[in-house]
Amino acid sequence: MTNTPIDRIDPLAGSDPTVTIVIPAFNEEQTIAEVVRSAKDHVPAARILVIDDGSTDRTAIEARNAGAEVISHPLNKGNGACMKTALRNIPGGHVAVLDGDGQHDPGDLPRLLARLSEYDLVVGTRTFSTEEGSPLRNFGNVILRRLASFLVEQRIPDLTSGMRAFRHSIAAKFLHMYPNGYSFPSTNTLSLIAAGYSVAFEPIQVGRRPPGSHSKLQPFRDGFRFIMFILRIITMANPNKIFFPVGLLMLLAGLALTIRNLVLFSQFSSGTVFFFAGGTNVIFFGLILDQFATLRLQERD
Repeated sequence: MTNTPIDRIDPLAGSDPTVTIVIPAFNEEQTIAEVVRSAKDHVPAARILVIDDGSTDRTAIEARNAGAEVISHPLNKGNGACMKTALRNIPGGHVAVLDGDGQHDPGDLPRLLARLSEYDLVVGTRTFSTEEGSPLRNFGNVILRRLASFLVEQRIPDLTSGMRAFRHSIAAKFLHMYPNGYSFPSTNTLSLIAAGYSVAFEPIQVGRRPPGSHSKLQPFRDGFRFIMFILRIITMANPNKIFFPVGLLMLLAGLALTIRNLVLFSQFSSGTVFFFAGGTNVIFFGLILDQFATLRLQERD
């Protein structure tokens, strides 16, 4: 008996559902055609759907010429908006996602899709030591994934990878949570883990951008988004994991300050009131946020 190489396994064989490969793209005319052709080569029976996010170049034309279906946004909305458009236009089955800039290897798609027989979401995990990008960006990714791992109590080796495969029926239930901007991958990962679904992480290869192309990220704008996204992660995944320890620490500080003032000065101080009131408010605020997080994670049909 001979073993079939994993990159030649047809994920549509047998009883597996249909597969749609989604490629969000914004001004990727240099790379989109090759990405589409390579995806078709590795998953021949899949539907290839390119979401053209308001490109001002020939991205949509090149994608169609390469054999993809194309849905075009009239203006640039963001990666998350692309994924919401895709999910609304896919009837079901399995969905695989990769970037249109040529950095993801479509040869990894069959491995990710094959694991959907056991998992609800499979995230392509990049090797950050070799990933193209600035040290500041890579440092931000490290902070994000460690914070996320702490909040959901599961190791997350890559939170922001755009290459992934998932069951459409499950991912679509959280459509109301996905933002229009760049944080769809992380929101998708955290929402499924927090809701109790099975998420796997599969190593993938990441290449460099082709000569003449450039990243769409902007350091100052995305630095602000990074801070806001940290707050979003905390309030979405597990608010009490942060707010309860902070509130408890303030209460303990108030208690210690009260004992000190009574022993040394035989009186209370305004500082004790601040710590007691602040700690109590932080704990109750965390409880309220936790209730909102639970409601947001409820699945919608």
